[in-house]
Amino acid sequence: MNTSAHTPRVLVSGGGIAGNAVALQLLRAGIPVTVVERAATPRPGGQAVDLRGPSREVAERMGLMPGIRKYQLHELGMCYVDAAGREFASMPMEMFDGKGPVAEIEITRGDLNQVLLDALTAAGGDLDYRYGEWIEALRQDDSGVEVTFGSGRTERFDVVVGADGVHSATRRLAFGPEERFATFLGGYMAFFTVPTPPDVRPGWFALHAVPSAAVGIRPDGDPSTSKAIITLRTDANPALRRDVSAQRQLVRDMLAPAGWHAPMVLEEMRSTPDFYFDELARIDMPTLSAGRVTLAGDAGYCGSPMTGMGTAMALVGAYILAGEIAATPADVPAALARYEEKVTPFLDEAKQLPGGGIKMMLPHSRIGAAAARTAARVMMSRPLRPVMMKAMFSKTDSYELPAY
Repeated sequence: MNTSAHTPRVLVSGGGIAGNAVALQLLRAGIPVTVVERAATPRPGGQAVDLRGPSREVAERMGLMPGIRKYQLHELGMCYVDAAGREFASMPMEMFDGKGPVAEIEITRGDLNQVLLDALTAAGGDLDYRYGEWIEALRQDDSGVEVTFGSGRTERFDVVVGADGVHSATRRLAFGPEERFATFLGGYMAFFTVPTPPDVRPGWFALHAVPSAAVGIRPDGDPSTSKAIITLRTDANPALRRDVSAQRQLVRDMLAPAGWHAPMVLEEMRSTPDFYFDELARIDMPTLSAGRVTLAGDAGYCGSPMTGMGTAMALVGAYILAGEIAATPADVPAALARYEEKVTPFLDEAKQLPGGGIKMMLPHSRIGAAAARTAARVMMSRPLRPVMMKAMFSKTDSYELPAY
């Protein structure tokens, strides 16, 4: 990477996977980076995320695989169960060559972020990492961006990277209100930690669906605990955004008739310290850059958790963005244009919803739910597996990752 002409000063907003990945690659290229993260400390835990295809290649090129192997989850596959816990369909990880709902390499979001944080520490370089800080205002001209922070201090940067999630404040300040770019996809998702039920097969992600709702039990880093993953098909309700009591009540109302381990999950939800709830939404930007402010990860291209490609997009996008900035550090606008040009073909494929989205996953009626169970059995049969592979899973393996 060529940094001999001009070394830009980069601000990254957001200390998640996309933000830390782009910061790591920039530091390795000798470019000073400031990272601001609104949370007071790194956020542990989170649901399982996977590495496959181009995202695994990025992890290998970045030297992250030894750390990832250290935290890798022991996941063997996914199974569907009825209200009594009886399995009626299953997908071993090997069934789709590690490219199905459960990939060969699974890791919790928090553990993957810790791998990146450890790599940042080892990288050295000019890194200024600030927790409990955020962007309050942006003012830019042709040569840079003046940033006012929540702490009141004002500084100037050559480029600002918004990697602060689906509800990105950076995107709002530079591009406009979230409503311009977000599409509600028909429901909500919640997850949190629960004790591992004794009758769930070790290493298997078990899923039980009823009309308009589903509850899953997924392996965690500690075998004694699991992640409860809840998906709800319902109308949009903006009042839920910051009302945790209302969020929990919606989960209780929709899961009450579910059976299986739903009662245990609802009881644990009362006191869990890591309850997460958000709408299923897709973010589509007409462009990824506004002047010298650009977006990475969910802030710029969220496909929703239903795609299973959020982490892949974060890593691939961060890798390309850092590579392009480092390639022409004296010409940031040209670097941002190349970033968008090179990452867009990958994003177009990665953001596609498999299998028709939430309407197919969670029919409203009991008849529809029964039909979905029958379809799951049929699609897992050997003759139809190639059809399943083509129709349901991402086609991003053909994407040629740029080399830097």
